[in-house]
Amino acid sequence: MAVWDDLVGQDRAMRQLQAAAHDADAYITAEAGGEAGNAGGSAVLSGSAMTHAWLFTGPPGAGRDKAARAFAAALQCVSPDRALGGSPGCGFCEGCHTTMVGTHADVTVVRTDLLTIGVKETRALVREAQMSPAGGRWQVIVLEDADRLTEGAGNVLLKAVEEPAPRTVWLLCAPSTEDVLPTIRSRCRHLALRTPPVDAVADLLMRRDGIEPRMAVFAARATQGHIDRALRLATDERARARRQAVLKLPTRVDDVGGALRAAQELIDAATEDAKQVAEEFDAKETEELRAALGAAEGKRLPRGTAGAMKELEDRQKRRSTRTQRDSLDLALSDLTAFYRDVLARQLGSAVALSHDESSAPIAQLAATSRPEQTLRRIEAVLECRRALDRNVAPLLAVEAMTMALRAG
Repeated sequence: MAVWDDLVGQDRAMRQLQAAAHDADAYITAEAGGEAGNAGGSAVLSGSAMTHAWLFTGPPGAGRDKAARAFAAALQCVSPDRALGGSPGCGFCEGCHTTMVGTHADVTVVRTDLLTIGVKETRALVREAQMSPAGGRWQVIVLEDADRLTEGAGNVLLKAVEEPAPRTVWLLCAPSTEDVLPTIRSRCRHLALRTPPVDAVADLLMRRDGIEPRMAVFAARATQGHIDRALRLATDERARARRQAVLKLPTRVDDVGGALRAAQELIDAATEDAKQVAEEFDAKETEELRAALGAAEGKRLPRGTAGAMKELEDRQKRRSTRTQRDSLDLALSDLTAFYRDVLARQLGSAVALSHDESSAPIAQLAATSRPEQTLRRIEAVLECRRALDRNVAPLLAVEAMTMALRAG
């Protein structure tokens, strides 16, 4: 399987990345033969489809991280087919395989469980990027959450992107170009991804994950092409139940009491979702660290290791906070799509509904309200998301939203 197979609905972007990987491979081959000269960084790659810094943008679920990981694998591809005109990114060679499973010595993938990435972490990353690649090809840094860089961290990263080390490639991922510093954005080649088509996501779920066709189509449509969310919705009954609870919210804000209760229940659902994620990861993570520190099962930690356990516990608490915010944001996305379906019905649009299973309440709300009210409700949900980005207390932000939904 080629490394590009999971890039759903991104044909244009895939062609651009394949061309860049081909030019990067040609440069490595020329340098090995003494033909490429000694210039480093961007000078080496001028006039090429390849460059030293990329910015992958696209809506949630578009697969920014998957595109960056596939490109990193193609840059490390050592398949002999390349010499015969094949495209880098075979998916089978050691370079491709180790990159895709996360063990390649020259590929660093940075994702955060926290709300921000600070100066300290970024400086360590920049120092790592100055090293020569161990395998003789490219040193690739994939920063999956570039939008979470603090302003200070962004300024630290700027110098490394502006004056890259030879053979170092930065792959930054963010929802939009506005989510990174303009100075960084101007030094990157921009690759915009789009929301994958519903039928393409459903096909991927069936082909890759063995999901039953009807469930695959439901999950792909309900999540509006968000691949990771679609997989979870298709395989997790509790996730489907929480989504159904969210979609009932518009029918439960008729009075002040109902609006406030709905807000609290939405917060509780996000908290429960974060708790489920913690149950899946924290226990395993803790046990692995205990084993690494030399603590047998049921035994006390060796002297001097309590600090490492405390650091892990603190990180898990911060991850829980981010997971709760992310879960709440997903619920708000579902609400936005619900009101979008209401608006489509009010305007007589032939666009397919995202929430077929909620067609009755959508039809009822469409018949008993006006399009301008629906637009105000959509704006209330979007304002709630903006408030959460400004670190407004979640319950206050959601209560303000449900009161605005009630007012219409």
